[in-house]
Amino acid sequence: MIGRCMTKIQDWADEKLRRLCGRITPGKRLAVLLTMFLFFSIASVYIFVSGIYNMGKNEGQHIEIEHIKLLELQRKDSINLINDYDNGTDE
Repeated sequence: MIGRCMTKIQDWADEKLRRLCGRITPGKRLAVLLTMFLFFSIASVYIFVSGIYNMGKNEGQHIEIEHIKLLELQRKDSINLINDYDNGTDE
């Protein structure tokens, strides 16, 4: 059901776009295409450059590097009950 709805929306948008583009001359179509290409390329370059420029800037905070801490392991293992090291005494 969702697939059919999406297909109808795509067909509707495709029909409207073809009808709109069919009315303009090839020269105007080329101008629209080049304008869109220029706009999206400028937006892409802006996003890329601003991402690189802001990389590492965490509003004055720096990344603190710490050593890896050892994990506290349980002495009692629920899987291997044969190795009962506490000999029945509570710890």
